Amino acid sequence: MTKHAKIVEVGPRDGLQNESVAVATADKIAFVNRLSEAGHMAIEVAAFVSARRVPQMADAAEVFAGISRRPGTKYAALVPNVTGLERAIDAGADEAAIFAAASESFSRSNINQTIAESLDTYRTVCARASEARLPVRAYVSTAFGCPFEGAIDPAAVATVSAALMDMGAYEIAISDTIGIAHPGQIGPLLNEVTRRVPIERIAFHFHDTRGTALANVLMALQLGVTAFDASAGGLGGCPYAPGATGNLATEDLLYMLDGLGVETAVSLAKVLDASTFIEEKVGHPLASRYATAHKAARAR
Repeated sequence: MTKHAKIVEVGPRDGLQNESVAVATADKIAFVNRLSEAGHMAIEVAAFVSARRVPQMADAAEVFAGISRRPGTKYAALVPNVTGLERAIDAGADEAAIFAAASESFSRSNINQTIAESLDTYRTVCARASEARLPVRAYVSTAFGCPFEGAIDPAAVATVSAALMDMGAYEIAISDTIGIAHPGQIGPLLNEVTRRVPIERIAFHFHDTRGTALANVLMALQLGVTAFDASAGGLGGCPYAPGATGNLATEDLLYMLDGLGVETAVSLAKVLDASTFIEEKVGHPLASRYATAHKAARAR
C-alpha cells in the first residue's frame, strides 16, 4: 500500500453549498483558514455558479478575498463555464474545478446540458484556463449510480474521464454523487477507466450516504489510487441528487490513514477544530464518526 496520500478538502464548497442556513462570509473565511492551518495542500474554497441556484456560493469572490493563504496550499474554485472561470481568475483562484456527469439524465437535471454539450463547454473552459496558466481538475459525477437512471456503465465513466483528461484536466475525481458505491465496484470501475486514464491521474470523491465510503477508500488504496476528496465534519452533499447526504468526513479518513501509516501532512486535531467551529455555524450536528466519538469522550 502507498505510504503517502493526498486529501482534497471540499468542505467549504461541496460541504456548505447544500446547507439551508446561510453561513456568514466571515465564518466561511475563518473555516478555510482553520483548514489551511491543519496542513491541507488543496482546499476547494467556493464555486462561481448561479447565486439563484446555489445561494450559499453567492459570496465566493468575497471569501477568496478574505482568506489567509498558506504557502504550499492550492485554493480552488468550482466553475461551470467560462464566465465562472473568469470570475475565479479575477478572485485569484489557484486552480479551477469542472464537473461532468456520466449520466445523461443527471447532466440535464443538474446543468441543463447533455453530456456532449457539457464537454464542449469544458473544452472552452480548459482552453481559457490554459491561456491563464490555471490548472484544471475535473469531476465525473454519478460514476457509480444515478438517482434517475440507476446503475451506470463503467465504460461511460471511462469515456467522460478520458475526454476531460484529453482537454487538459490534470486529475479526474471519480465521484459517487449519491453515496451508492460499495467496495466490490471499485476494482471493475478502475479496470475500465485505467484503460484510458493513468491511475496516477485518478482521484475518488465518495459520499457516505450508505456508510461505505471508508471501505471504498481502503479498496482504492490497495489498487493504487492515492488521492481522495473529503469534507470536514462530513458536511455536504449534492443539492440536485436526492438522497446524497454527506461527504466522506475528513476526520474519519485521516483516522484510518493515520492508523495505516499513510502520510498526508494533515493534522487530525486541527481538522477537528475546523469542524467544531463550522458545526456551530450550520446549527446541527455533523456526521463525522470521529468527531462524534471525540465529543462523547470529552463529555464523560
